[in-house]
Amino acid sequence: MISNYRDSFNAGFTAEKYQSFIKGLEAGFSEIPFRVAETPVFIPADLAAKLVDAGEEIISLIRQPDFKELTKDAIPAEWQVPGENKHPHFLTFDFGVCRDEEGQLTPMLIEMQGFPSLYGFQAHMANNYITAYGLSDNLTPFFNGFDEVSYISLLKEVILGPHKPEEVALMDIDALEQKTAIDFFATQKYLGIKILGLTDIFKEGKSLYYMEGTEKIRLKRIYNRLIFDEIADKTALFKNSFDPREELDIEWVTHPNWFYRISKYTMPFLKSKFVPDTHFLNELEQIPDDLENYVLKPLFSFAGMGVIIDVKQSDIHGVQDPENWILQRKVTYEPAVQSPDGKVKVEVRLMYLWPDGGEPQLCINLVRLSRGKMIGVRYNKDFDWVGGTIGLMNK
Repeated sequence: MISNYRDSFNAGFTAEKYQSFIKGLEAGFSEIPFRVAETPVFIPADLAAKLVDAGEEIISLIRQPDFKELTKDAIPAEWQVPGENKHPHFLTFDFGVCRDEEGQLTPMLIEMQGFPSLYGFQAHMANNYITAYGLSDNLTPFFNGFDEVSYISLLKEVILGPHKPEEVALMDIDALEQKTAIDFFATQKYLGIKILGLTDIFKEGKSLYYMEGTEKIRLKRIYNRLIFDEIADKTALFKNSFDPREELDIEWVTHPNWFYRISKYTMPFLKSKFVPDTHFLNELEQIPDDLENYVLKPLFSFAGMGVIIDVKQSDIHGVQDPENWILQRKVTYEPAVQSPDGKVKVEVRLMYLWPDGGEPQLCINLVRLSRGKMIGVRYNKDFDWVGGTIGLMNK
């Protein structure tokens, strides 16, 4: 979008440079199982400023004294986890890049989560884009004056807290088999923490442990990457590990309840020029006449699963649990990035860190490029110049 960088990048792009970039990205790690885009996105200052403003508006809602009361029904009763802290450690907001009425690029909120994203991989990716393509050293993926050193320092503060790296573990079910394992490895490289699957952890009394060879090591904190809804039919695993819904002597970063509180559930409470009109389906007084301009979303779905784009009245009438669905006005993405053979749609994820006793800080970003009907790797399998990437801005 910054035209001089875009023009220069496209003029110098070759498939060989892209393959060299991917090789460098994977060096020391395993093969990346998702598509990484050929290019970063060069975010202009005016769009970056709007993204910052949009994020601040959302945070102001989250910081309201009544936010927990407002979102108490967001957490499914069967997944209530005790020991919730005062605030999430991570905030991620996804914005589609659109055009406003004046024709200017502007962000529109698509999704939001109080859950970690690829905080390790994105820093690693930015370095590799800049190195592989010989980009200007005036470009940065960081906001608010952060650089790699200060960013990793804050990431350590948030994830490790006062504990030693061996007392903290990144946890997911079958962690090393996840598509996002590259982020787990990058995080481990930066922080020195363990990567554990759910069943690598066992309980004695109220404490959690894992084995390092023949040594039993007590966990003090879990960097949680496990979405509990995804193991709803696999809770037998808890018998060989631990049940997170029990009272445990463990710190969560971030606590699982925040995944539900800060989600699509929160969007109907937001009123902003950066947020599309959104309603809980069970509170909808009248079905809009222009239903073709809306999308129907389940509250607790992942990676676009279950979303109905071309909504009909029969779809709305057919929903059995309307309290778990939202009707949201469609966002029209602007194809804003010029590829060698056409323009590409853009979605920007703002990624915040919120240390204990501190303030939420916008640090880095994640960008997804799309030519398909929906953003996301599964909807863009047959295209190039699409996939995961990062936004670079002038320092």
